[in-house]
Amino acid sequence: MGDPKKQRKKYSTPSHPWQRIRIDEERILLREYGLKNKREIWKADSIQKKLKDQFKKLVAEKREQADIERKQLYDKVIALGVLKPESKFDDVLNIGTKDILNRRLQTILFLKNLARSIKQARQFIVHGHICVAGKKITSPSYLVRVNEEDTVCFAENSSLKDEMHPERVAIKEKKSGVGSEEK
Repeated sequence: MGDPKKQRKKYSTPSHPWQRIRIDEERILLREYGLKNKREIWKADSIQKKLKDQFKKLVAEKREQADIERKQLYDKVIALGVLKPESKFDDVLNIGTKDILNRRLQTILFLKNLARSIKQARQFIVHGHICVAGKKITSPSYLVRVNEEDTVCFAENSSLKDEMHPERVAIKEKKSGVGSEEK
């Protein structure tokens, strides 16, 4: 069982360290999702691989217990919001790393327009300004379930709860530029 205080790695690193295509893809994901480092990509990739491996193992089994576990796996993936409710069980194999990254609290916060940028969303979470279902979450990698998505908000004791807080007021853009004409 091991020592309960011993930290274990929650991801697997790439098999080859110097693959230009993979490195470029990871760099794009880092920028797009505002991630701190590549380990966060590898964690999402490991979650996705574990789901696929579980699926492959369950498809091969024909026992009654396997049917129960298949249903539980399907319900878990639907609850996480990685798959749509109308999708088939075989669609678990089509889950990608981006599907997992889209369910992170950091991404959800940005998509709900509670933060101006993906980096600001990360800062709000780490500084303890965000609650999910009434519980303060300080981990940007928290996977938000579909039923929790509507409960993502600012904490009660957070100064950001006020809509007139300087960090929440939308920046007004000047009328000069594309599409504006002055006479």
